[in-house]
Parts: sequence; C-alpha cells; structure tokens
Amino acid sequence: MNPIIIDGKKTSLEIRQEVTEQVAQLKRETGIVPGLAVILVGDDPASHSYVKSKEKACRDAGFYSITERLPASTQQAELMTLVRKFNDDPLIHGILVQMPLPHHIDEQTVIETIDPEKDVDGFHPVNVGRMMIGLDAFIPCTPAGIMELLKRWSIDPSGKHVVVAGRSNLVGKPIAMLLMQKKSGANAVVTMVHTGAHDISIYTRQADILIAAIGKPHVITASMVKPGCVVIDVGINRISDSNSKTGYRMVGDVDFDSVAPLAYAITPVPGGVGLMTIALLLQNTLKATRNLLRKD
Repeated sequence: MNPIIIDGKKTSLEIRQEVTEQVAQLKRETGIVPGLAVILVGDDPASHSYVKSKEKACRDAGFYSITERLPASTQQAELMTLVRKFNDDPLIHGILVQMPLPHHIDEQTVIETIDPEKDVDGFHPVNVGRMMIGLDAFIPCTPAGIMELLKRWSIDPSGKHVVVAGRSNLVGKPIAMLLMQKKSGANAVVTMVHTGAHDISIYTRQADILIAAIGKPHVITASMVKPGCVVIDVGINRISDSNSKTGYRMVGDVDFDSVAPLAYAITPVPGGVGLMTIALLLQNTLKATRNLLRKD
C-alpha cells in the first residue's frame, strides 16, 4: 500500500498565507494589526528555537510582535506582573508564555493569570471549559492543527473509531474532546489509551484513526496498527544520529518506515503536525484581534 503522506508543511503554508492576506485586509479596513506577546523564561534550547520560529512567522504575516526573554532566575511575581501588563496593553491581542517554565514557577497559576480573551495557546480553564462543552473558544494549537489536517486532507472522522495514545493537557485530552463533539469534522467514537494500560496495542489495533501523542520515539510499530488506518504522529523526539551534522535527528512516536506501508494516510516527522502549531497560533491571534475589536 502506498500511503497518502499528509504534508504538514504544505498545509501550514496555506494557512499562513490565508492569515497574511486577512491581516492585510484588517489593516486596510481598521488600521489595526494583530499583536502577539511571547514570554520566554530560561535557557531551554528547544524553547528558544521555537520562539525564533514564532517571531519569523509573525513578521511574515504582518503581525506586531514582542518577545520578552527573561533569565531562569525570574521569580513568579515578576512573571505575573509582566503577564498582567500585556493583559492591559491594547496593542497586544494574544499572549503566549512559552512552556516549560523553571521548576520554581507554578505554570498553572501563570496560565490562569492570562486574560482568557488573549489566551491564544488555549490553556486557560475558561477556554478549556468552553471547548469541553462545544462553545467557541481558543483551541490549543497542536490539537487545532490536527483538526485542520484532517479537514484539509478530506479525512472525515465521523463515525470512525479514533484512538488517542496519550492523555496530556496539551494534546491528548483536547484532541479527544474535539473529535467527539457532535458537529461536522468530528463526531468520532474516541478511545484514550495511556500508561495505565498493560498493553496499548489492544486498543491501537482497533483504530480507524490513530493519534500518537506519547512523547517517546518509535513506540508505535507495525504490529500495533490496523491495515488501512490513518496515523497522525504528534511526537517530536530527538535521537542520536552520527550521520547528521548536528549529531541527532528528529523522529516521531511512530516507527514511520514499518507503519507507513500499512497506512491509508500518515503524517511524517518532521514535516507533519509540528509545522501546524505555529500556523494555528497565528490563526488564534488573528481571531483574538477580531474578537477584541468587536468589543470596542
């Protein structure tokens, strides 16, 4: 079987181009451009790289963007003061505090300090609750990116058995909630499987659509999938590779080489879900801008 390779790069570029055009139109009509504030605390290399990608994406889309880089020694009170400053800044429509934070800072308290109307990461309990009951909300960017991939690649989950491997607040829980909603583009029968299961393959082999969000390289192998399934690999794992200039390479939670021949469609890593996250962050920030303009 030659699977459909779900090209996240192509789809993310389409979304980013759409956002760029809408930002230009918004500026022509109102004089307003979306403003995004990103706060980065500490020296995590992956976070710094990701924030640089966000900065470039904002520039390309015509956003107003601010990045505050703070040392790892920053105290929680100082961080929360900065968040509140951006809450009150009329030029800022979206606020993103890059995770993870240093261990001495309570991430949940920081998240709850962000104005829900500027919570473009979709982590505030208000947005999580609204998403849970099917109301309009900011959706976490990675789950939102998965939903866009399914939609734009004409993969209809309605009535399908979707198995979500992983139960994180960032991906597993929200994508399960989104896919079980009684609406177009969802309406799936969803099973969540996690480390509490003695053998996750009992469940993954039943999946019409398998979403792997475990955070471990090559956990999902060919013996764990049903022929003809759709495989969405959310994992981004760094493994050693002596043939690479960097000494490592990025792989997913799925053993692509063994699973792809069995799949109807599959996302690669890199080049799949990961690229969608920034595109949906831009989309969320544009949405926040429009919401706040309607309130003025």
